[in-house]
Amino acid sequence: MGLYERYILPPLIGLACGAKPIDRQRQKVVPLARGVVLELGFGTGLNLTHYDRAKVTRLFALEPSSGMLARARKAAAQTDLPIEILPETAEALSLGPGSVDTVLVTYSLCTIPDPGGALEAARRVLKPGGRLLFCEHGRAPDEAVRRWQARIEPVWRRIGGGCRLTRDIPALIAGAGFEIEKLETMYLPGTPAWAGYNFWGAAAAR
Repeated sequence: MGLYERYILPPLIGLACGAKPIDRQRQKVVPLARGVVLELGFGTGLNLTHYDRAKVTRLFALEPSSGMLARARKAAAQTDLPIEILPETAEALSLGPGSVDTVLVTYSLCTIPDPGGALEAARRVLKPGGRLLFCEHGRAPDEAVRRWQARIEPVWRRIGGGCRLTRDIPALIAGAGFEIEKLETMYLPGTPAWAGYNFWGAAAAR
């Protein structure tokens, strides 16, 4: 890992993903989590303030980036939620089948190298009746915006820790064996259109 990935990228991601429009999106999804929760891409713990303490009994916080782990552990040490940090990739998830009630993923599917594999692993660890809660950015519906996304993405991936702008989030979720129960979309205010088309909602394993 280079100096950029270890020392510069983590605070940049924390700053960008903690912006007010994005935080308002988190508020729509995170409080719905219940029981034993697996969060994919815990990062610097930006979702922690939004969990409903009356609903969540335990949190598995998955964070594979060594550059992020120190910040993840610091955030975990400062909250009252019972947290276990999982320093592993979602594609190689170590939790057993049917071990969590909720899987939460916010602004992480854009950077996971194999999002389909990560979502299939998430489906495997969900208990019967469990739910996937998601809030992500990705492929815009407007052709002009999609052209800009395609132009910018190669550079954006290099400076944004592998972040892709063009992933079709609903298609990825459905392709991993989930049935989307609720889906909302919009361009975030105060955010460039090429980076700001958001998808959020809930899905259940088929």
